[in-house]
Amino acid sequence: MALYSDKVMDHFRNPRNVGVIEDADGVGEVGNAKCGDIMKMYLKIDDDIISDVKFETFGCASAVASSSMATELIKGQPVSEAMKLTNKAVAEALDGLPDYKMHCSVLAEEAIRNALDDYYKKHPEKRKE
Repeated sequence: MALYSDKVMDHFRNPRNVGVIEDADGVGEVGNAKCGDIMKMYLKIDDDIISDVKFETFGCASAVASSSMATELIKGQPVSEAMKLTNKAVAEALDGLPDYKMHCSVLAEEAIRNALDDYYKKHPEKRKE
C-alpha cells in the first residue's frame, strides 16, 4: 500500500484555496512544535456562511493536504456546520492518513476552530450558542 492516498497526493500537489484574505473576518493559526507544521486559516463570512476560506501551511504533504481538504469541506457552509468539522472527517475525506500523520488533520481542525473563535471575538453579536 502506498504511504499516501491519491486524494492526499492530489491535494498536496494541487492545493485548493491557498493564499491570504486581507480583510478576513476570522484568522486562526496553529503549530506543532514536534513536527514543525504551521497552519494559518483565513475566513470570510457573509450572512453566517463561509463565503471564502484560504490557508497558508508550512509543513509536510499531510499538513498541506489536510489544510486544503478542510477548506474544501467548509467553504460555502454555515458557520455552525464548520464548527462541527472534525479531524476524522478531514482524514476520511482524504481517504485516510497514516496514523503518525493524523496530527496534521488535527491541526486543520484547530486552525479552523481558532479562526471561528477569532470571528466571534470580533463579532460577539453573531454567536448563537
